[in-house]
Amino acid sequence: MHDARVLVVDDSAAMRALFCDVLEQSKNIRVIGTAANAAEAREQIAELQPNVVTLDVEMPGMSGIEFLEEIMNGGNPLPVVMLSSLTQSGTETSLKAFELGAVECFPKPLKATPEQFAKTVGKLGKIVLAAANSNVRDKPRPKAARGEGEAGDDGGYQSNGMIAAFSTSMGGVDALTEVLGQYPKACPPTVIILQTEPMLAEMFIAKADKDCRCTVVAATDGAELKPGTVHIAYDPARHVIVEPGTPAKVRMVERDPVGGFRPSATLLFGSLSRGNMPAIGAVLTGMGEDGAKGLKLLQAAGCRTLAQDRNTATVPQAPAAAVEAGAASAELGLAELAADILTNCAAAT
Repeated sequence: MHDARVLVVDDSAAMRALFCDVLEQSKNIRVIGTAANAAEAREQIAELQPNVVTLDVEMPGMSGIEFLEEIMNGGNPLPVVMLSSLTQSGTETSLKAFELGAVECFPKPLKATPEQFAKTVGKLGKIVLAAANSNVRDKPRPKAARGEGEAGDDGGYQSNGMIAAFSTSMGGVDALTEVLGQYPKACPPTVIILQTEPMLAEMFIAKADKDCRCTVVAATDGAELKPGTVHIAYDPARHVIVEPGTPAKVRMVERDPVGGFRPSATLLFGSLSRGNMPAIGAVLTGMGEDGAKGLKLLQAAGCRTLAQDRNTATVPQAPAAAVEAGAASAELGLAELAADILTNCAAAT
């Protein structure tokens, strides 16, 4: 893992100072420059060659979203962490930023003292360091839309009842958009852990439910796992597990974080393993090692286990941990991973 060389772009001098102070206190991160607008940032990028940019959404002249598009469509795209307010319009902008190729969108407090601000953005250092070591694509991924006769249409697809379970964090909105875009209407019963800001997760779920052929909902306690529905868990206060039964049920449980994560993918995968439920598990793009131990348990129970290809994952830490633990039966790109899940979860014809 190499160090992060950061350019901080924000039209507010106070915000620039605050972000610089927080980042410079983080290990393996060096702020090499600041800019107040896109024109200054363009010059700084050419001169200083940062390996990650933090970019404010709202700036005078060219907006952050417009400048992000310029960065990603240029000849040398950079990892970008967008900074946006936790409002509905800010969250909508964050989803647009993911579509354009942003590595992560970080909530920018609307009102906070310097002490509160520093506490709120304490995790920003980890995000920026992960972004500096991420895989960046040079153009947005096409988004699948619901429609008859298109690729991924049902084609008579029937689920065999096997549960699909996977986890993701940084880069997860983009990854899930591609995977769920391939899901048919009668998709396998699926439960997903998405580590992101709750407001962003809620808006993503609403958008995915509209765009995808299958039904996409927020995971709730007692929900039945049936074909045709994807349950996404994101509540940082509760874990998600699966309770055996006919059908199996989602359970939301309050307990301490596991390995620093809540909800924990390791706990989710472990519940499937302990319940001897037919399942297929996958770890997608994300930070940290959550899911690796649980995926190993699932594999030991005879289930198929997958990891997103480290070379294509936006942030390869989580899938790399699963592969290095020997927990993944296969390491696949997103299109191949989605196809593998659908094939293994299809009813025999």
